[in-house]
Amino acid sequence: MGTDEDTAAGAPRRPEPGARDDRRPALEERFAALEAVGHNSADVIVVLNHGGFVVYANPVAQRTFGVTAEEGVGLNAVALLSPEDRERIAPRFLELFTSPGGTIRETVQAYTPAGERRDLEIVATNSFDNPAIRGIVINGQDVTRRNLDQRELASLAERFRVAFAENMAAMTFTDLEDRIIDVNDAMCEMVGYSREELLGHDSKPFTLDEDVGITEATHHEAISTSRSRIRYVKRYRRKDGRVIVVEVSRAMALDPDGQPQYFVFSERDITEERKLTAELSSRALHDPLTGLANRTLFEDRLVHAHQRAQRSGTLAAVLLIDLDDFKGVNDTYGHVIGDELLVAIAARLRRVARETDTLCRFGGDEFLVLVEEMAQLKDARAVAERILAEMATPFNLRGTTFVQRASIGVATLDPSVDDASTLVQRADIALYEAKRQGRGRAVVFTPSMHQEAVSRFTLAQDLSRALERDELSMAFQPIVDLANGEVVGYESLMRWRHPERGAVPPDVFIPLAEQSNLIYDLGAFALRAAAEAMTRLPRTDGYPPYVTVNLSARQFHDRDLPRVVARALGDHDVAPHRLLLEITESVALEDITESLEIISELANLGVGIALDDFGTGFSSLSYLVQLRPRAIKIDQSFVRPATPSPQSDAILELILLLGRKLGVMMIAEGIETPAQYNRLRGVNCRYGQGFLWSPAVRLDEVGDLIARLGESPPIDHSRRRRGRMSERHVAD
Repeated sequence: MGTDEDTAAGAPRRPEPGARDDRRPALEERFAALEAVGHNSADVIVVLNHGGFVVYANPVAQRTFGVTAEEGVGLNAVALLSPEDRERIAPRFLELFTSPGGTIRETVQAYTPAGERRDLEIVATNSFDNPAIRGIVINGQDVTRRNLDQRELASLAERFRVAFAENMAAMTFTDLEDRIIDVNDAMCEMVGYSREELLGHDSKPFTLDEDVGITEATHHEAISTSRSRIRYVKRYRRKDGRVIVVEVSRAMALDPDGQPQYFVFSERDITEERKLTAELSSRALHDPLTGLANRTLFEDRLVHAHQRAQRSGTLAAVLLIDLDDFKGVNDTYGHVIGDELLVAIAARLRRVARETDTLCRFGGDEFLVLVEEMAQLKDARAVAERILAEMATPFNLRGTTFVQRASIGVATLDPSVDDASTLVQRADIALYEAKRQGRGRAVVFTPSMHQEAVSRFTLAQDLSRALERDELSMAFQPIVDLANGEVVGYESLMRWRHPERGAVPPDVFIPLAEQSNLIYDLGAFALRAAAEAMTRLPRTDGYPPYVTVNLSARQFHDRDLPRVVARALGDHDVAPHRLLLEITESVALEDITESLEIISELANLGVGIALDDFGTGFSSLSYLVQLRPRAIKIDQSFVRPATPSPQSDAILELILLLGRKLGVMMIAEGIETPAQYNRLRGVNCRYGQGFLWSPAVRLDEVGDLIARLGESPPIDHSRRRRGRMSERHVAD
């Protein structure tokens, strides 16, 4: 393809390194004109001979391929191409070599001798007929950087496409008028509209009417303040009508001069998240069983009610409701029924309460009601009375009917109250008073009640130290055989002589002890004192008397009771049949199953049970047979009725007949006059006690009491029967 001058026995060979190129002056002369152009050109200029070897390369070409002028001459141009381009372009170059004046245009990938890639856009021209050149002139531009930039842009574009079009987050582009110019599929799916339905519109068509203006306000803010990012929450109405809550992030895109170009919105449906948050918040502020407010929410509402009262003089009240004897429901029917009853009570409270009132389950079987916007303070009592009336209707759960009463303490809140937290405390004090008055009622707090509460607290503190200070003692009231006037036993009664207050009545300090574990210490003390007394009490007709000890509900149901009893008797070597433990009917039937177990354990020790206040409770004959008491104490209301009548005598006689049929020792309480004694003897009552013979006396006074009764008995037993209650009455 070349001349003898070009080929020199084939293709020109590249000079050996360090060798002198004798042809260089000829080449410089030959390409002098081209050198003048190529030296100042920004393009790559290369001339190839017929063999495809470089015979000329301008400075740009030298820099592009990293060679000097000498190193460039003799390079095989085709060999520098990538394998793909070499295969593709070689045929075209062969054709070009035989086409004088012909031209080809190509974009090729070449590699420098050092192996670096170069992208070139070239124009190759056959200039063999030009005597000044006589070769293929390649004029090209190095587009390596441009192509790299384009590839990076393409990569960025693809990443952006994936980030936008394929993003699971809803995204929108809007123009400077906030009209939608593009949306992704996630946005269309979120609002239920197609892309075509959204383009060219703002967000009003799918915004809930009440929230129109939110997006518009952020657009105005973004334009006027150039804030780059704004977040907000709004509600959309989907095409199907469903309302969703969306968290929106608006970002502003700027041009190189910092001027707004368009907006990018990223949106997230937070409807379920908000529901979950609301649910968790509700759980955190509401009782899980009843759904009523819990203490945290109630206290917050109470603080706000107090603030309103101070600002505007409004009136409010706190009602503390406690269910009477609710423990019996759980113990008898189980906690499942107990929980259902609490839910039913909550429903009734909702029925009575107004929308402005706050209902709270305070804990266990206690409820709180915050009554606001009252016209006058006495309205609080009216609300309490409505609640009591609602509670009076029996509950029916799983076929079982319950009559569940409640007691209510009321404390009023007015602008004069400094601290809202004292309201619950005052309501609690009023509740205590309601229970003290007999339960099933509502009592409004008064300042005097607070003083009484402080006094009770102080007294309770003193009581906790009374045992250590030997301020407690036992007194003994005789139980008499009505047939002959002889003392057959004693009821032991606890006494407390306070160093400053003097004698404190049992009905004052025993309830205080029952509010703490101190009641167990008092019970153990009473048992020890009774056992010791049995070793010192005088015998009558040679028979040792028995002693009764009163037990509260907590003492009787204490599983440790049999052990405490056995220890007290054992320490004083007292026969167990001489001890009777007195409990009321209501205590025995509070949990009949547990009561029978305890009574059985006591019976195994030889200790009997006496049912106190018989006839005032709610026992049935079937339970009476199961309990098998050794003695029954007839309540004084039957002994000295307010209005004596044949009917009251008949009831008393029936009670005594029942005792005789069951083989139970019957003891009449509260006998104070000879007439009452004669009435009891008339219906064949055998045993009794009361002030007619003596109040309770100290142990060291019992001897004088027996002597006094022997010398001057209150009743003349002229037809006195010899004999007396034998030990079998307390031993059987």
